[in-house]
Amino acid sequence: MIRKLLSSVREYKKDTVLAPAYVTVESIIEIVIPTLMAYLIDNGINRRNMPYVLWVGLVLALCSAVSLLAGTLAGRSAAVASSGFARNLRRDMFYRVQKFSFSNIDRFSTASIITRLTTDVTNVQMAYQMLIRLGVRAPVMVVAALIFSFRIDAGLSLIFLAAVPVLGGGLWLIMTHVHPIFVRVFNTYDRLNNVVEENLRGIRVVKSYLREEHEEKKFAGISQSIFNDFSKAEKRLAFNMPLMQFCLYASMLLLSWFGAREIVASGNNAALGLSTGELTSLITYAMQILMSLMMLSMVFVMIIISRASAERIVEVLTEESDLKNGKHPVHTVRDGSIAFEHVTFSYAKKADKPVLDGIDLSIPSGGTVGILGGTGSSKSSLVQLIPRLYDVTGGKVAVGGVDVRDYDLESLRNQVAMVLQKNVLFSGTIRENLRWGDENATDEDMVRACRLAQADGFVREFPDRYDTYLEQGGANLSGGQKQRLCIARALLKKPKILILDDSTSAVDTKTDELIRKALRANLPDTTKIIIAQRVASVQDADMIVVLDDGKINATGTHGELLRTCAIYREVYESQNRGGVLHG
Repeated sequence: MIRKLLSSVREYKKDTVLAPAYVTVESIIEIVIPTLMAYLIDNGINRRNMPYVLWVGLVLALCSAVSLLAGTLAGRSAAVASSGFARNLRRDMFYRVQKFSFSNIDRFSTASIITRLTTDVTNVQMAYQMLIRLGVRAPVMVVAALIFSFRIDAGLSLIFLAAVPVLGGGLWLIMTHVHPIFVRVFNTYDRLNNVVEENLRGIRVVKSYLREEHEEKKFAGISQSIFNDFSKAEKRLAFNMPLMQFCLYASMLLLSWFGAREIVASGNNAALGLSTGELTSLITYAMQILMSLMMLSMVFVMIIISRASAERIVEVLTEESDLKNGKHPVHTVRDGSIAFEHVTFSYAKKADKPVLDGIDLSIPSGGTVGILGGTGSSKSSLVQLIPRLYDVTGGKVAVGGVDVRDYDLESLRNQVAMVLQKNVLFSGTIRENLRWGDENATDEDMVRACRLAQADGFVREFPDRYDTYLEQGGANLSGGQKQRLCIARALLKKPKILILDDSTSAVDTKTDELIRKALRANLPDTTKIIIAQRVASVQDADMIVVLDDGKINATGTHGELLRTCAIYREVYESQNRGGVLHG
């Protein structure tokens, strides 16, 4: 896990090394200062030697200045290293997520991925900064202070050395009891983010059904769960400070008591025992050692908190996509012909029933195919196998005569354009959104695509036309306008296969007909697959496929299906009852 995380340090290795180096310099100087103070007291103040006092005082001032400079540089390097590390972690996770298949994303959930990219990375960043600064400073201070204190008086130094195992045992107990709680807390954070995400996406539905109180209770319940877990963890972590203070003050009292007795016994003669300056140094070293141990305890606490986050981050970084290129991927899609051969598909490996079962279907290049079926008949699941958004469970799907699993994923998806049922537009101008289809598209290309999608008319009505700014998700557009822009964006790809997944459901029947006529006339070589709820949207297709419960119920033209398929005839008659076509 640690090796995987550290691979994200990369260009910040220099700052990662410099921070501990500066901290080491700062720590050593701070260890030297108490010894200089002892010399100042014993050889300068006690003997009233002012030249010696001034000389040592000057050295002390110089040491303080160097220590301050080293501390400042250490803080800067640690901040740069930790911030850069966090940036790389987020980038590595985001890039990894971009390579995930839909099933990989389903395994984590969107809310969980967001939590890992934000809260978890922040926790690891804080722990990393503390490790390369306090995590280095504290051990250096402890070791160096022990060496200097044992040089002064080994017997008295054993007093605060005895505190080390007491603190170590206490920290270990705290860590083992707190870590499982933080693991649970961050999983609960995923649920909290999921509730917020659902609420904001469906805020219009929430308000329409007056469910604000229900949503508030749901949010409050999860928030209370996080509060309870955090409170339990913090209560246990709170034992850390009293334990530190007990060891600190006990050591100081014992040191002062036994040290004072030695000074009285020796008459403040260092040659016979302990001097006042040496006791002062011992007390300072004791403070430094115990404060360093307190720093270490803070680092350990942060490690406890961040350990659960680190594990969750590594889960994303080590997750392998279910969809990979083969050893010798095909990079050229010959044409838009599609063949489903004995295809079965399930989202879960151990599903009781497949989503698609025994699908055999052949679609010629340049043909227009309509797919009709009730809700839950797996229409979208069928077409998602074509650009290999999912892999088949059994059988195979071939495009251009080649199994889709043998293609280079990028090459395959460049030749398949999908307009999904849920229209997704991004914050930015209309022009920027259209260029998702072709980043090098000219203005003429965009206008042509929008005319085919029946979008150019309403775009020109905006004051800024193609430079009109779209809010997140295209919130300042109607449903029909969003659908038409999404179709235009797909057309700019100039694909060999165009899939419209119920993507004209929000437009009127006349506009729907105009779009279909434009596609048929202007894209004769592109295979067009139209999923629809309205018979009118598919009745002029070369072939119509009727799906029912994940199986092909019937195929044929509009006229053939009216005669031979009861499901198709029933849908047609229900939509045309009384001679009126209902959308």
